Amino acid sequence: MQISREDLIRHQLNSYNDFVNKVMQEIVDETGVIDTRIPNLQIKFGKVALKKPDVKEIDSTVHKLTPNDCRLRNMTYSGKLILEVITVVDGIERPPINSIIGEFPIMVKSDFCWLNGLQEKPLAELGEDPKDFGGYFIINGRERAVIILEDLAPNTIITSLDEVAGKENITVKVFSTRHGFRSRVAIQRKEMRSGETLYTSFPGLPRILPLSVVLRALGLSDDEVMELFEDDEKPEMKVNIELCRVSDTEDALKYIGARVAVGQRKEIQVTRAQQVLDLFLLPHIGNEKELRRKKAIYLTRMAKRAIEIDLGTRDVDDKDHYMNKRLKIAGDMMEELFRTAFGALVKDIKYQTEKNYARRKKIDLRRAIRPEVFTKRVMYSLATGNWPGGRTGISQILDRTNYMSVLAHLRRVTSTLSRTHPHFEARDLHGTHWGRFCPCETPEGQNCGLVKNLALSARITRDHDPEEVETVLSEFNVDEGKYVIEVNGKIIGFVDKPQKVTSKIKSLRRKGKLEKDVNVAVFDDNQEIQIFCDKGRVQRPLAIVEGGKSLVTKQELEKIKKGEMDVDSLVAEGKVEYIDALEEENAYTAIELSKLEEGNTHLELDPSLMVGIGASIIPYSEHNSSPRITMGAAMSKQSLGYYATNFMSRTDTRANFLHYGQKPLVSTHGIEISEFAKLPSGQNFIVAILSYEGYNLEDALIFNRSSAQRG
Repeated sequence: MQISREDLIRHQLNSYNDFVNKVMQEIVDETGVIDTRIPNLQIKFGKVALKKPDVKEIDSTVHKLTPNDCRLRNMTYSGKLILEVITVVDGIERPPINSIIGEFPIMVKSDFCWLNGLQEKPLAELGEDPKDFGGYFIINGRERAVIILEDLAPNTIITSLDEVAGKENITVKVFSTRHGFRSRVAIQRKEMRSGETLYTSFPGLPRILPLSVVLRALGLSDDEVMELFEDDEKPEMKVNIELCRVSDTEDALKYIGARVAVGQRKEIQVTRAQQVLDLFLLPHIGNEKELRRKKAIYLTRMAKRAIEIDLGTRDVDDKDHYMNKRLKIAGDMMEELFRTAFGALVKDIKYQTEKNYARRKKIDLRRAIRPEVFTKRVMYSLATGNWPGGRTGISQILDRTNYMSVLAHLRRVTSTLSRTHPHFEARDLHGTHWGRFCPCETPEGQNCGLVKNLALSARITRDHDPEEVETVLSEFNVDEGKYVIEVNGKIIGFVDKPQKVTSKIKSLRRKGKLEKDVNVAVFDDNQEIQIFCDKGRVQRPLAIVEGGKSLVTKQELEKIKKGEMDVDSLVAEGKVEYIDALEEENAYTAIELSKLEEGNTHLELDPSLMVGIGASIIPYSEHNSSPRITMGAAMSKQSLGYYATNFMSRTDTRANFLHYGQKPLVSTHGIEISEFAKLPSGQNFIVAILSYEGYNLEDALIFNRSSAQRG
């Protein structure tokens, strides 16, 4: 399969570029207008821009700063952040000033790096390794990689059984996420003395509340609630409604307000209750008053699942299924860091402005902006790996043992689960890992199964505007129906014929009118259509099958396997598509062309794509036992050889270079993709296997008699 070596770490570069080009400005815009204690003075922020790295020498000359300069001089490869700051006095905006708010690290080979787009010769002239991938940072002269984190998917309903005081309680939860704020909304089913069985909790509440109270506070009538449940589910919901402690919406708001604003006046309590419901309950749906009804419907769908599990008509969700997981790449981690550092800077700007005005009665924003406040927070986290939220080890020194170790480090996925607990299910190889994660490449010991490596065919989605999908859905009548439509976990509407919707989405995607990152699936047991176009989902390419025939011909499949044809060109032709674990639930995939049968929707492209970069260089690995492949994949990253072609112009504190390295005698398709043979590690061992009168003993030694006699 034709995969370029640049594609192997493309996810790191795409993630960083998307963050700087798009998300960084969104975070600045979220800040809005800053009100100060100075009369009639407000502060606004405009455009933010990241400049390419430069350095000012001692003689005041300014020139480009390249990554190798940073390595040699123990500098940080970073650019200046320029922010447009506007003061509003008496409602009138003054001319904006462009101010440097700090330094921000630049990823090597990203859009903001001087090396981006350069060919091999110009790279060598700059003292760089032409074979270097980029995708990492240089902090104080040291190369550091930001690891890929595996986390539960946001805005996705997940059911579980939680043991509390020896009893198993049914919990239905969703991590509702919007603009960096993550709200854990949960519905618990447990027996209480009051007789009620369904309770809800979310940020802003001091304790759990009966679900029926929250539904009434959101404006859903009893009849509307009952219509959303099946006949066998209605009795339990009816009990909760009849035992409800409030009679209408106003009483429900007072009930909630008395718990979130204790001791306040009734009017303040009601206002506070409305704020809690709008801001902290399911924020991904929105915080407008008009969306309360949709929030109520969403909660009833969560309650429906809890009742179904109790009745035995539904199983608990599989948290390890990869449709319930998302990956956080370098750009996502830098987003968290920027959000925290920028928030601290905004507070400091406000404080310094007020302090300077109190002393001098003069407004001077240039004096109020202190770049070191922003820069220190960002650089500290990248230099130490200590990230906002108390997480450690997010930034790591790049493994430069050899060429393969660098590549593997940038494709490594780490789970956030504790290493000291068993987590048997999380460590196991899951069916949805096929084609997404290498089944062989994982460490031994406590990290086993919790540290994974991307498969060769894996592709991580980028974030796209859901409005494109919503525009397509507007062509259907989404006002009524049994099947709920969700886009990125947000309820859009209802339909009766789900197949029409999914067929339309897939058709437009195959024609290139929708992004290839869009995936859709129908779940009849939940009566829902889920559409996702968010970032962090792991996709893999499959050939499309229609009418029992593959759209990719046998000749094209052979060209793909030989590396003579690019998969993306077949995606553009509508013959191949990228699908995630969610959409694969609706797919029926044939393992090879000869095994196509009626009902197949997709066909595997190449079996060798299921392994990762470490296992792909092992020849005939299918003839080895699995532990040997796991050990071989690990040892390939420990072998000595060429770790970089520019080793003569680097000043590494520790490096190993094998001056008599050898090319592999037996090559694999993975070696061709990674170009490992051009920067090999290790040597070829030629082993003779003797079976003459060894009596089948493992440690038997066979000597040549004549050689021994001759001395």
